[in-house]
Amino acid sequence: MNTRQDKILGTVFGLALGDAFGAPHEGGTIERVLWYFIGNSLGKNRWTDDTQMSINVIETLNLHGHIEQDDLAKRFASSYRWSRGYGSGAAKLLKRIKGGDDWREANRSIFPNGSFGNGGAMRAPIIGSFFANDTDKEIRDKAMQCAEITHAHDLGKEGAAIIAQTTAYAYRDLVSRDLVNALLSNDIGTEYRLKLELVAKWLDSSLSIDAKLIQEELGNGIAALDSCVTAIYIAVTHLDKDFRDLLDTCIKVKGDVDTIAAMAGGIWGARNGYRKLPNNLLDRIEKKDYLTSLSMNLSEKIHIKRNKKWK
Repeated sequence: MNTRQDKILGTVFGLALGDAFGAPHEGGTIERVLWYFIGNSLGKNRWTDDTQMSINVIETLNLHGHIEQDDLAKRFASSYRWSRGYGSGAAKLLKRIKGGDDWREANRSIFPNGSFGNGGAMRAPIIGSFFANDTDKEIRDKAMQCAEITHAHDLGKEGAAIIAQTTAYAYRDLVSRDLVNALLSNDIGTEYRLKLELVAKWLDSSLSIDAKLIQEELGNGIAALDSCVTAIYIAVTHLDKDFRDLLDTCIKVKGDVDTIAAMAGGIWGARNGYRKLPNNLLDRIEKKDYLTSLSMNLSEKIHIKRNKKWK
């Protein structure tokens, strides 16, 4: 396995492991009880919509080599299953698309200004890894194109952009403060910039930042603004630690655990690669061979793209 393959598989499996092993700790009592009954697939840990929609992104990239929005919208809609834990707004939107509505209208049919949730950001690590050698603007644009199919609000799209950029920087082996500096060098919206500046301050200090402070200052909710920078902070402070430590921190932060862990896990995997992921978790995830095949194909498409042989 070469470095490119290792990092692509790391991104995909880091995301899927964060999702699958974070899901049992998601939300309140009702959500946890439900996932207790449906979160197991033939003895394997089941992933949620976070991984399913990331798979759809990989499928589109494997076929087209870019974000083909119409194709991706159809894949999102056809793959929808309530048992994957989709939010109610996403479920309604995807049913509209499956019923024949244009995604450009459907993405504002539930919320007039579009959704500002983290559903666009949860699949953004795939964009960051695939386009890691593109310019910052190109990465941001592609992440927003991918996000706007379901999350048309500026905050939803911006969250996807910064997660994709963070993943790209991790893929390039930037770490900690250098990575955050690179993020802050971009034209980022004020709301996200303030939180990223707080992250930079924390990284420069000797303060002990616990899960409660992360919750209070960065958030742990389903809104992109309340989860994307949280995932970035957890990721950059665990890039040189065991993946299980990252997962443990995501669980302690509570809230939207599966999505925060999926985003942080994808970033971690882009830096550290598949070979550093814990085997005891990899062996317990559902459809491991399928995810491996998709990831290897994606890695090959990157090779073709970089050698300008894409057709």
